Amino acid sequence: MGYIKDIRKVAGSRPLIMAGACVILVNHSDELLLQLRKDNDCWGLAGGGLEIGETLEQAAQRELFEETGLTANDLSLFNVFSGKDFYYKYPHGDEVYNVVTAYICRGYEGALRRDEEEVKELRFFPFTELPSNISPPDLPIIKEYLRFHDKGGANHQ
Repeated sequence: MGYIKDIRKVAGSRPLIMAGACVILVNHSDELLLQLRKDNDCWGLAGGGLEIGETLEQAAQRELFEETGLTANDLSLFNVFSGKDFYYKYPHGDEVYNVVTAYICRGYEGALRRDEEEVKELRFFPFTELPSNISPPDLPIIKEYLRFHDKGGANHQ
């Protein structure tokens, strides 16, 4: 988050266009990994902003490891999301228009270990039992993945 923190020193809380990546991690029981975020007390995907010189795939891998302790063995591009649906105002006042590249991960290693600074809890959820308090920036991504999943697309990864 170093780059964004540096920009915030100059721009304050004004809206920024923020490029980033997230990981839709699904285990062998076909459950989705979500994290209970400390910044908004909502469940969301592992992910975050792109750092200088980093590829989007590297950002996805880094954020997954930092927030969950897991290492992705395979990432496949799911979709790129942007537009007014990806505007978000954080509880502390920072505003962003997210441009998010979402990856699907079904192969990973490591043991779950939450980032104590950003994450309250990590949990796998069956797709039929997702929590109601999904983080607003992640909700459209999860909804699109559910449509993809329900059509059998997730089984072809």
